[in-house]
Amino acid sequence: MDRQQLRQAITELLAGQRLAVLATSDLGRPYASLVAFSVADDLQTLYFATSRKTNKYANLTAEPRAALLIDSRRNRADDLQQAAAVTVLGTAGELEGEEKKRQGTRFLARHPSLREFIEAPSTALFAVRVENYKYVSRFQEVFAYLPEPE
Repeated sequence: MDRQQLRQAITELLAGQRLAVLATSDLGRPYASLVAFSVADDLQTLYFATSRKTNKYANLTAEPRAALLIDSRRNRADDLQQAAAVTVLGTAGELEGEEKKRQGTRFLARHPSLREFIEAPSTALFAVRVENYKYVSRFQEVFAYLPEPE
């Protein structure tokens, strides 16, 4: 798969899924959570929201490195051969001010049912600056993709 095909496959997978599994570090142990996400057009940043009272918020405040897993599984037997998955590795940081407002609007375009949650003062909006993507298809074909500005 060439770079353009890989970018297209990642773009389609991210567009086709609304939820990701977020992995953070909880005192050195892995901690996983389900989050709704949105992604920048250039694939360099993913966004998610969480309450400031959650474990994931505390974990990211202490250790900002994170991974997100997005996949196409349907919980069927052929998923091992047919499903694709991408692991996003990056560093998360809470957005504030105008950037939070701008990305919150983008996030709500994808998740309009979360308006009340995203607008609550206790909700933090995080940006994950992507270092790289690991795309896996057909159970064993693994490709790395490093996002670059368009």
